[in-house]
Amino acid sequence: MPCDARMLAQVEIFEHLNDEDRIRLAGLIDELNLSAGETLFNAGEPGESLYVVRSGEVELFIKDTAGQRIPLAMVGAGEVFGELALLDRSPRTATAIAMADTTLLELDRDDLLLLFESSPTAALRLLAALGRMTRKADELLRTRVSRNANEEVEENLSVVQRVVDWISWFSGSMWFLAITTIWFTVWIAANTLPLGVPVFDPYPFGLLTMIVSLEAIFLSCFVLISQNRQAEKDRVRSNIEYEVNIKAELEVAHLHEKTDRIYTEMLERFIRLEKMLARRDSAAA
Repeated sequence: MPCDARMLAQVEIFEHLNDEDRIRLAGLIDELNLSAGETLFNAGEPGESLYVVRSGEVELFIKDTAGQRIPLAMVGAGEVFGELALLDRSPRTATAIAMADTTLLELDRDDLLLLFESSPTAALRLLAALGRMTRKADELLRTRVSRNANEEVEENLSVVQRVVDWISWFSGSMWFLAITTIWFTVWIAANTLPLGVPVFDPYPFGLLTMIVSLEAIFLSCFVLISQNRQAEKDRVRSNIEYEVNIKAELEVAHLHEKTDRIYTEMLERFIRLEKMLARRDSAAA
């Protein structure tokens, strides 16, 4: 059903139109109401209109080759979506679902031309919307490539976790072994040999035993924390390997499809050539 001209004045993309143009455009634009959770269109469907959200909210998303859902944008009041399919007459590149009760204004190509003729500023606003979608697509392409597990985990490390990792690394190094050996040797020598140093921890070295026990407890905790982080890194790595395997499997399947199609086309060509040669031999005979 056509929309109300007064309603167009409340939408940003139409605010520069005069009353006459709004009345004329209102007779062409349709108003569409969606319930929460209702699908407006699916990826791959033919696109013949763009939409302006008057009220409510619409989510645009796609699915990657692994079948995972990738949100593209949440379109709110006054924003435009669905313009790509209208401009190049190609199938929809994403799926649109209403996240709440939503009112949309639907414009087809003729409506769009009338709008641009009446208000060139509207064309600039549409180009700005296209630019925002392109930037979001670039960001998705940047983040959806195969990730590095080490970088993925490293980006989320806190200062405490970095300190724990360093302590765990140092406690397993030759430097730690050397320092501990020197410390024990000096401590035992100072408390057993006549070096002129007051004995502060006589045999059987109860203070040293307590310090070493506490050290062992803390080092065990640090090592366990570090191992937990390593397990987390292994989970990230396994997820990345799974994604890579899925992509590789799909690419191999795609190559098989291409090979089968090439084989079929070549077989059809050979059959046509054989028929042409057979007709030529019959004519020559």
